[in-house]
Amino acid sequence: MKVYQSIIETIGNTPMIRINRLSKGIKGTVLAKVEYFNPGNSMKDRMAIKMVEDAEKAGILKPGGTIIEGTSGNTGMGLALAAVAKGYKCIFTMSDKQSKEKIDILRAMGAEVVVCPTNVEPDDPRSYYSVARKLNSEIPNSFYPNQYDNLSNTQAHYETTGPEIWDQTDGKVTHYAAGVGTGGSMCGTAKYLKEQNPSLISVGIDTYGSVFKKLKETGIFDENEIYPYLTEGIGEDILPKNVDMDMIDHFVKVTDKDGAIMTRRLAREEGLFVGWSCGSAMHGALEYARENLKEGDVMVVILPDHGTRYIGKIYNDDWMRERGFLEDKEFDTARDIIGRRKSYEILVTVQKEDTLGTAIKKMSEKGISQIPVAENGHFVGSLSDSYLLRCIIQDPTAKDKPVAEYMEKPFPFVGLDNTADVLSSALSKDYKAVLVRDDHNKVHIITQADLVAAIAR
Repeated sequence: MKVYQSIIETIGNTPMIRINRLSKGIKGTVLAKVEYFNPGNSMKDRMAIKMVEDAEKAGILKPGGTIIEGTSGNTGMGLALAAVAKGYKCIFTMSDKQSKEKIDILRAMGAEVVVCPTNVEPDDPRSYYSVARKLNSEIPNSFYPNQYDNLSNTQAHYETTGPEIWDQTDGKVTHYAAGVGTGGSMCGTAKYLKEQNPSLISVGIDTYGSVFKKLKETGIFDENEIYPYLTEGIGEDILPKNVDMDMIDHFVKVTDKDGAIMTRRLAREEGLFVGWSCGSAMHGALEYARENLKEGDVMVVILPDHGTRYIGKIYNDDWMRERGFLEDKEFDTARDIIGRRKSYEILVTVQKEDTLGTAIKKMSEKGISQIPVAENGHFVGSLSDSYLLRCIIQDPTAKDKPVAEYMEKPFPFVGLDNTADVLSSALSKDYKAVLVRDDHNKVHIITQADLVAAIAR
């Protein structure tokens, strides 16, 4: 008979599904590895069983023992499945920002759940990290898997997720995108895929309030980057041992709101009823893909879990509206904003090798306050009038020097169908404008003034 001996034997071999509507206008192919087909409805099943079985082999976890772990919910579910199949008890610590559904599901699996405050430092005795360690030290015959630093996490995805993606794409995958939390799924999978194809590009999805993106780009663990955020399952205020920055080529940050809205779009436009971090992963991946994918490229995006964990949150209109994620007012989209412009208007740019004087002249002639810097058809920097004024006042000879010496960060690209309120979240002291690519591959600029006009309509 074709029978599984226990539920844990059904882990893995999840389907790969093409993204159709959301990837419209993107060169190349975007695929989703849909992990809610695992028995615990998340990809964390893979590493949970690996950590348990490795602990058994090492003699750390003995019969009748207790598994104690700090979790955002999904790892707990995977460990609970393993515990039921193998006869262990479970105690899980969780932060109070996690959804009630996650807590209820774990309790339904027979686990004890200890809820801890979110807005405390990682080494605070009240944090869910510290409480888990304390319980482990107090309870005899207990095992603390510590998914953040346990390298069995990474190994699980190296052994299963990576090979599955390679096989399902017939080795044609060129880009891999995933949210980064503990780092195991991102780095274990990327390691395997890069061994098969050294030119593969891995894109990590981070959230605002997390340290990863700046750490990758500067090597600095900046505590000023850390602040409370709502998205569950990605981002960290610590550096887990499973995060191998050498396995992550680029990072894209996604706001709580953009991730939540994309999660709902995945359900409505692709039929994928997934969790919040899935929306964040897809939003960030598509943002990267619009600017970087070429014909023939194949990007695989990991969608980690199922929407049932978030019924009371992002799938609840009242909850979304209370947090400003779902507005009663219908805002214009980027498509609406650029659609009102005259057809002959083109994006004004300056080349990297041009002088600041050339940039000033162009901006003056066109009556614009900011201008993208281009090189070989790519956008590599930006300039704004206020910044140029400071440069010239400090050094009057600067106008004869190349733009490359003075340019600021390039303006970020945003989605064509993002609304004005969402676009405004991309603007900051670092970014005075955003860029958007239309259905004909033409690039447009949207400034703060454009957004004010759009919202005031």
